[in-house]
Amino acid sequence: MDRGTKNKYLRKICKKVWLLKNTIVALCYKALLYMAYSKEHLNDLHDIKQMMERSSRFISLSGWSGIAAGICALVGAYFAQNVIADSKVNGSYAVDIVQSSRAGSVSLHDLMGHRLFIIAVLTFVAAFVSAFIFTYIRSRKNNTLIWSATSRRLMVNVGIPMIAGGVYLLKLVENGTYGLVAPGCLIFYGLALINGSKYTLGEIRYLGYCEIFLGIISCWFIGLGLYFWAVGFGILHIIYGTLMWYKYERNA
Repeated sequence: MDRGTKNKYLRKICKKVWLLKNTIVALCYKALLYMAYSKEHLNDLHDIKQMMERSSRFISLSGWSGIAAGICALVGAYFAQNVIADSKVNGSYAVDIVQSSRAGSVSLHDLMGHRLFIIAVLTFVAAFVSAFIFTYIRSRKNNTLIWSATSRRLMVNVGIPMIAGGVYLLKLVENGTYGLVAPGCLIFYGLALINGSKYTLGEIRYLGYCEIFLGIISCWFIGLGLYFWAVGFGILHIIYGTLMWYKYERNA
């Protein structure tokens, strides 16, 4: 091969390499444009999903609300246990009466007076107020309304099982069936959480499942209802609130 042919051959190779280089650069540029375009669309889809969730679900429930409600429940259970342990009727302790067949012949007022009722009301008010405060703070951060059509639907769906359960539990107390009050509280509360889960954070239904399971188990341990109540409304709420804080609020 003479020198002229060799130079011509090298020029062809260089031309092909240059064309290949331009092709690779063009492909990389198109790939980057496609990735940016896809990312932009993914961001748009994420924004649309968030808007739909905000319009259909009340997502401002704070994990701290569950933690605070759980702490209030444990404190209330502690004071209630002291009242129950010290209550006597005709020399018999309230716990023994509840576990015996004589429960229907003794009223709740005879057992404990108004002290247990006062503790229950104070516990509920403290849990509700603390949960409302933390939820209000989070709704301000998320720039969402705390009272909207979604939150009203949530309240209705949670309230129906709660009201029905409340009427049923009052009838149990009226008939002196005190041993089934705590299981009934857990079961109906679990049903309320499951019923309202479609209008708020979906994870709340798992808390509802745990409450129902705990309530069913406690039906076979009459006389220990307060301990199951403390686990369901206290410890489970604290665990749930901690997990929700870690998942949704830790990096907020």
